[in-house]
Amino acid sequence: MLFGATGDLARRKLLPGIMHLLQSGLVPDSRIIGVSLDDFDDDGFRDFAGQAYREFSTREVDEDKWRDFAPKLSYVNVKDGPDALAKAAAALEEELGGEPRRLHYLSVPPKAALDVVHTLDAAHLVERSRIIMEKPFGTDLASAKALNAEIHEVFDEGQIFRIDHFLGKEAALNILAFRFANGLFEPIWNRNFIDHVQIDVPETLSLVGRAGFYEGTGAFKDMVVTHLFQVLAFMAMEPPTSLDSDSISEEKNKVFRSMRPLDPLSVVRGQYQGYRDEEGIAPDSDTDTFVALKAEIDNWRWAGVPFYLRTGKKLAEGARIISIAFREPPKSMFPTGSGVGLAGPDHLTFDLADSSKMSLSFYGKRPGPGMRLDKLSMQFAMQETERAGEVLEAYERLIYDAMRGERTLFTTAEGIERLWEISEPLLNDIPPVRPYQAGTWGPNAIHQLIAPRAWRLPFERSWRKPNPSAE
Repeated sequence: MLFGATGDLARRKLLPGIMHLLQSGLVPDSRIIGVSLDDFDDDGFRDFAGQAYREFSTREVDEDKWRDFAPKLSYVNVKDGPDALAKAAAALEEELGGEPRRLHYLSVPPKAALDVVHTLDAAHLVERSRIIMEKPFGTDLASAKALNAEIHEVFDEGQIFRIDHFLGKEAALNILAFRFANGLFEPIWNRNFIDHVQIDVPETLSLVGRAGFYEGTGAFKDMVVTHLFQVLAFMAMEPPTSLDSDSISEEKNKVFRSMRPLDPLSVVRGQYQGYRDEEGIAPDSDTDTFVALKAEIDNWRWAGVPFYLRTGKKLAEGARIISIAFREPPKSMFPTGSGVGLAGPDHLTFDLADSSKMSLSFYGKRPGPGMRLDKLSMQFAMQETERAGEVLEAYERLIYDAMRGERTLFTTAEGIERLWEISEPLLNDIPPVRPYQAGTWGPNAIHQLIAPRAWRLPFERSWRKPNPSAE
């Protein structure tokens, strides 16, 4: 059951993604009930989904595949109540035979999520089911605890999948492979060799048309608690005892338990100039459209290593970068003018964008006489491998994992509540927002936040284009 089936997320990602999962043979035969407020019948919803597939599919449109998929779709208007949902589900389960598993995707605003949960309870559709919930998961510790408590009245924690599309990307899982499978990097993934870590998710998008949703939420609640802290956990976690989802979830939660409460003096909030002119925004709005902060993990591996997080709207570039800066060696043996140290420390960089790239930068000697060094890099891109076509999109992977009960890329109630707990000092003592111009990297105060270090973005080098002659 797809609640919010006529919304923007369903059009752009969920309906095309579900079709791809079924057509690929990765999941068992399924039936999809779209649930929303629009006055559709089954055929009307199929027409809507067909248009979404043709407009937003990232793969080649195949009309034969669409004709095979369309009959699997049906529609229930949420106004018809729990009995209509129960009747539609019973008919489709009889069609499939046996006792099919149920997956409920709540692509609805947070204020509507609990209504859907209680509707499913009233329709007796909780048994044999799992539920996928979209962020945000509360707005502070008290609301997160209240939300979890009410959901747990209907669904067990093991049935709940709190989705984070950032972690659904191939590159996120590649962090685990890169860290724990390689003898070159596993021994140096600690405070003795790493100086600091940056997690940088700038966006060029504005909030035109969406400011009403964003007002009162802001960049910190919308992005940091739900996305960037989850990425931080993958970067910082200890080796799990195995790759099963319970073991990985426990190691992520250990990171959250070890995080120090955020210091408001180590947080920069910003608001792009013109935000207050958006429709529905108060002229004295204090909502942050940008946030940069320093996070610290108080454990044996990471004590003294700062994690710098930055995200915002209407910035200079759009990117999803994790950058690990290694400690620099002594340089006394190199002559003045050699260039060593001028380009900063060596970096290992993960690009979490859809293309999934990695880069390792280092100093190397410039050809010719004398000892002159330049900053060089080795780069890898997933699309250059022969298996590039097998990559699932983020929402496809997460729906697939929820169907299988695989929880590695989802967060837990404990993890969410702990993140709100460490955020309380900031929420209770909020720094003022600083204005910044659209198309920049945020307020100037970000440079004082990270000093004497420097932000990794913008890059001094660009990603290399694949070499077609090498194929």
